[in-house]
Amino acid sequence: MSNNYQDIYDGILAGNVAATEAGVIKALEDGKEPAEILNQGMIAAMREVGRLFEEGEYYVPEMLIAARAMQSGLALLKPYLVDSGIEPTGKIAVGTVKGDLHDIGKNLVAMMFEGAGFAITDLGTDVAPEKFVAAIQEDGVDVVALSALLTTTMPSMKATIDAIVAAGLRDNVKVIVGGAPVTPEYAEQIGADGFAPDASGAVTVTESLLGI
Repeated sequence: MSNNYQDIYDGILAGNVAATEAGVIKALEDGKEPAEILNQGMIAAMREVGRLFEEGEYYVPEMLIAARAMQSGLALLKPYLVDSGIEPTGKIAVGTVKGDLHDIGKNLVAMMFEGAGFAITDLGTDVAPEKFVAAIQEDGVDVVALSALLTTTMPSMKATIDAIVAAGLRDNVKVIVGGAPVTPEYAEQIGADGFAPDASGAVTVTESLLGI
């Protein structure tokens, strides 16, 4: 990583919103390319956050505050990315399935995806299968990420995949699933393309599925 973006990188790792925002503003004032700021400062930092989480050095609270710092910097950077015509890595619709109101895991997954350069459609919680189908049709998403925290709502994951199949869209999109009760075996059983045990894993498996 270039030293030009050390303040952004360090700010995100520390979950320091003010430092992250100041780093982004300085980089823009110095004439740095928006895509370079995103890739070398922000995405590099979020990859390191993911690595630290996987190695047990960071836990969910540290990931959350790092992701929030990243989002604050990204909010400043987005207009410049749009103006420069930078395309996102891919488009992802995330949501907690119908009947399940838990959102912390889903929110963290969405933030980690955003930190990896993806465009996110956050459908919220208690999301009916037809809303996921609509997101594919209307937003042209590449990946649908389904979250469930209750064993009683896991069948909604299969119902969502079945609805995507029924709409004739299954070949157009990858589906990944995750959440505390979800297993790789269950993911395979219901026809998902991938399983992620946590937010960092969701990014990794998605990038693999999309050949990134």
